[in-house]
Amino acid sequence: MEKKETKEEPAPAPAEQENGPLIEDEIERSKVGIMRALCDRQDPETKEVDDLMIRRFLRARDLDIEKASTMFLKYLTWKRSMLPKGHIPEAEIANDLSHNKVCMQGHDKMGRPIVVAIGNRHNPSKGNLDEFKRFFVYTVEKICARMPRGQEKFVSIGDLQGWGYSNCDIRGYLAALSTLQDCYPERLGKLYIVHAPYIFMTAWKVIYPLIDANTKKKIVFVENKKLTSTLLEDIDESQLPDIYGGKLPLVPIQET
Repeated sequence: MEKKETKEEPAPAPAEQENGPLIEDEIERSKVGIMRALCDRQDPETKEVDDLMIRRFLRARDLDIEKASTMFLKYLTWKRSMLPKGHIPEAEIANDLSHNKVCMQGHDKMGRPIVVAIGNRHNPSKGNLDEFKRFFVYTVEKICARMPRGQEKFVSIGDLQGWGYSNCDIRGYLAALSTLQDCYPERLGKLYIVHAPYIFMTAWKVIYPLIDANTKKKIVFVENKKLTSTLLEDIDESQLPDIYGGKLPLVPIQET
């Protein structure tokens, strides 16, 4: 009997495997493939990232393959320098962690993890900029690791109650902003700034012009009298931190 020839099924695209949902948009899918091929020629570590990461860089540059590729290749170089072990050891950021200034607990209605940054617990005079940069990367890496399958963004609440000049750290804020925009594009879903004192606006005037247009759209200053009601529009009471009228206690990020 003649043996029937069987055809092997093609392997699923990276985005269809364990890295998240299929990229359904045909234009995005095509550009991801082109950008991956271009970047792989210059940096073989391109193979280690999934299609969704490449798409995030593309979206950050309005699907311009050349600009997104330049941005992505810089990111790979940065990652080798900042994360040579693949993570930030907690021993390297013990001072920043000891102040419990970043907490993570709960998800919003879209399934995005919620992180709370407590501004008055940050004192730049008791630390140094390099450690703070590593602490910020540690924080974002922790948040990304907690994202459920298919989710790419997180929500942040920047709590400035009690914030004063001793907490002001323009260099640290700018370093964090630069890292977020250049190395973790399209990760921030929304930033609520709550309990902002008038004196904070001095620092904000320095920072605001350096925020890219896409990120600016995601930032919301919340009035004190509308704090709980505003947050409840996007976050169920069961997932909202208790200090804002919800039911979850704040948990320091290193304990999550």
